[in-house]
Amino acid sequence: MYKKLLLLLTFCTNIVFAQTKPNPEWVAQKFSMFIHFGLYSELGGVWNGKKVESGYSEQIQSHGGIFSDWYAAVANRFDPEKWNADEIVSLAKAAGMKSIVFTSKHHDGFCMYHSRYTDFNIADATPFKRDIMKELSEACATQGIKFAVYYSLIDWHFPEAYPISSHNADPLTSAHYQYNLKQVEEIMTNYGPISEIWFDMGSLTPEQSKGLYDLVNRLQPECMISGRLGNDCSDFSVMADNEYPDYKIGVPWQTAASFFDETWGYRSWQERGNLQDKVNEKILSLLKVVSRGGNYLLNIGPKGDGSVVDFERDALLKIGAWMQKYGEGIYGAEANPFPHPFDWGEVTIKGNDLYLFIDKKSRKTDILLPLQGTITGNSLLGGNGSPITRQEKEGLRVILESGESADSPVNVIRLSLADGFAVQQPVITDWKELSPQNSIPLYAYSSIDYYTGFQSTIAYTWAFNTARKSVVPTIRYTENEKGKTVLLTIDGQAEKIVLDNPQKTTSLNPENIVWGNVYTKPARGVFGAIPAESRGTNPETADSKWEKIENFTYGQIQEIPVQERQGILLLQEIESGKAQEILIEAGSGNGIMIFLNGEKLNAHISQKGNDYNREIVLLPLKAGKNQLLIKLYNRFEKKLRYSLNPEIPQTVYEQNIPAFSLQKGQTHHISLQLAEPAFKNSAMRLNNIEIKLK
Repeated sequence: MYKKLLLLLTFCTNIVFAQTKPNPEWVAQKFSMFIHFGLYSELGGVWNGKKVESGYSEQIQSHGGIFSDWYAAVANRFDPEKWNADEIVSLAKAAGMKSIVFTSKHHDGFCMYHSRYTDFNIADATPFKRDIMKELSEACATQGIKFAVYYSLIDWHFPEAYPISSHNADPLTSAHYQYNLKQVEEIMTNYGPISEIWFDMGSLTPEQSKGLYDLVNRLQPECMISGRLGNDCSDFSVMADNEYPDYKIGVPWQTAASFFDETWGYRSWQERGNLQDKVNEKILSLLKVVSRGGNYLLNIGPKGDGSVVDFERDALLKIGAWMQKYGEGIYGAEANPFPHPFDWGEVTIKGNDLYLFIDKKSRKTDILLPLQGTITGNSLLGGNGSPITRQEKEGLRVILESGESADSPVNVIRLSLADGFAVQQPVITDWKELSPQNSIPLYAYSSIDYYTGFQSTIAYTWAFNTARKSVVPTIRYTENEKGKTVLLTIDGQAEKIVLDNPQKTTSLNPENIVWGNVYTKPARGVFGAIPAESRGTNPETADSKWEKIENFTYGQIQEIPVQERQGILLLQEIESGKAQEILIEAGSGNGIMIFLNGEKLNAHISQKGNDYNREIVLLPLKAGKNQLLIKLYNRFEKKLRYSLNPEIPQTVYEQNIPAFSLQKGQTHHISLQLAEPAFKNSAMRLNNIEIKLK
């Protein structure tokens, strides 16, 4: 059966889902409305008659250098008389959206609800004198759509908060944190059921993140909590703004998108371009998110008078018309069941129905799906005729000879299959030795704060073919993994294993290794940005900007005066006389990524307060030249510290596991993950583990 065959990709998710959350209704939403509406909307990206072109327009107070009293005075004229909550909800429903996330308070500290803890709010400080958020929550309840809120963790108006900075990720003072607790409590108490709370910005301590999480969870247990609360204390991951991952994610997640990358709040002078091009762009973005298992949150920025920008309204109505015609492959659908995305478009699955969304720009009319099964029906949604399908040895071939899905940037094909169809997973030829390098990883998105988000590995999965009836695993690990509890699953049978009882201890014997030059250069981008140099670089070229470190001392902690939110790259050249494995120790302060010959071996970021991290890393060297690239990131400290030491004990442990019986059939599946991860989005850091099967 299909669901059994997908066990390797879903089992990890089911483990972390074995609780009240995630709210299944939230997971099924797929498409929702974000609303950035606040005091900034009155300005529309303009101050003193001049465009403020830097930064998002909802942050105009900061980017425009506006004094706090001048900005607060804008409230005296903020009168959104054209605001109509019922019309907003009707528009969201017409667009096919299932919930609305409303900005209760943005970074400027102005509350769009009647807060008892500040008079800097829509009901007390403006001539409007109404609680806009209350009206919207009631309209959502009346029209049967989920209501949710955005809440900024930073506040440029609160007297005891950190002042405005360049990066929006400042710590919270004790007084500011208590203020946030009180406001979140009143939101969770006075505005009915809240589907999700979308925290944003700030750099909280682990205790602060947990305190807010526990408060929301106590008051509204089904309310989903966003990843931007920080410290991986959340119910769903949030990508960076307008980010569309090219990999599938094994936990609940969401991409928030604006109509225009330049702003979320209303910008009066925004160039909006061609309407249909924008509609097509957002439909393709929606499909990309849903096909990877996520929810798509599309923003509108109403004007200062409360009305929706015509361009955005028209675009949503066109998207809604498309959803009515083609949305059956989105609502209630699951992610692409195949191991990897396709270059021609996207795939979703619902029961025994596969939906292919073929981008017309790809001009692809002949598609081979790695699948074995019996077709019971096929159709081209919104078009004439049906595609040709035939089962071949390599998979299921789908040919679109004529016709197109009308009024759509994609051709939408529905394939109905009989029970028992099989998705063909890439199988390992040499399956007796499993490692992270020959696995299909399962990912999450980890975030200590906004500037530390990255693709985190939460499980390894493998598929292999054998006629055997059972296998006997041996887990091979290092001091790094010793003491951890892992979950090994083979053909649906799960076993918790504590890595503390090795039956064999061996020592690697590195030989014919020459440790070459060490180079460094500044790293670009936030922590999660993958350096282009990881794919290979020549440090000796004039334009490479690499600087050779003379007389590098292995094992000694190095200190570099690097600012917060900055990092460096470290390049180590290694010559090996043969293919072999060796152990090294890498030390870091906050964040580290390790690449060997273009392959990512390890990535993680530490919470604030972690002094220094040392870890053992297994390097599978190839014969000849190797490049070890390390990205080091400073998030919280005054200096960046690191170390590299190849002269460590080469100890490897082997622990035997009782035999696992294999299910009938030739293809079998294995997964490995932490048994009880502290946070479902955090990297599991099992990158040295190998499994031998006998």
